[in-house]
Amino acid sequence: MSESQGSEGTTQRLPVIEKETGPDTLDQSASAADYEPPPPLDGEGGKDGRFWSARRIPAAIMALLLFLVAGFFLYDIASVRADRPAMRWRRELADQLATRPLDDIWVLVGASVAAVIGLWLLVLATTPGLRAVLPMRRTHPDVRAGLHRDLAALVLRDRAMEVSGVQSVRVRMGRARADVRAVAHFRDLDDVRADLDAALADAIRGLGLSRPPALSVRVRRPGRKG
Repeated sequence: MSESQGSEGTTQRLPVIEKETGPDTLDQSASAADYEPPPPLDGEGGKDGRFWSARRIPAAIMALLLFLVAGFFLYDIASVRADRPAMRWRRELADQLATRPLDDIWVLVGASVAAVIGLWLLVLATTPGLRAVLPMRRTHPDVRAGLHRDLAALVLRDRAMEVSGVQSVRVRMGRARADVRAVAHFRDLDDVRADLDAALADAIRGLGLSRPPALSVRVRRPGRKG
């Protein structure tokens, strides 16, 4: 399913663009301008931030790696304390760190890998994630709800297919914009687009999103077969 987002409000009707593509075909298209989202309804909360991802897989991977590395070092330290020789890998590592210059290629590669991993962990720690979940307006201070973008796109597509004259619809749902591309096989394109604007604006209001997206609608005739 594609992405989609939208907000409701008023739209401006743009002129139909007509281009002759053949003796028996006519390609027409029309697009709806973006519009500002409506003010919050009474009793509904303000704009909520995105949901934070638990990120269980990256956390589990890092915990496992740290556990293995710490286990190796602790085992080796315990062996040395028991008057046993240190493991060969730790002796080699100590010798390499003591003898290799800082501008050595392997030292630079190791430092780069460590920096990339550290940057990745910082990004995971400071960003919410869950980009596919759209926060919904709160009706209760202790309850938060979210809507997956694929499901929101499916709702908009179903509402668009109910408009008379619409043959097929493709919806791309983003966090800030809903792009709707429709194919109309009868009725005037301006009339179809106006009905789509009204139906989709009502559908977006019904989604109850905390940050209603902007809506863009484009209607065209089906392409010539063959």
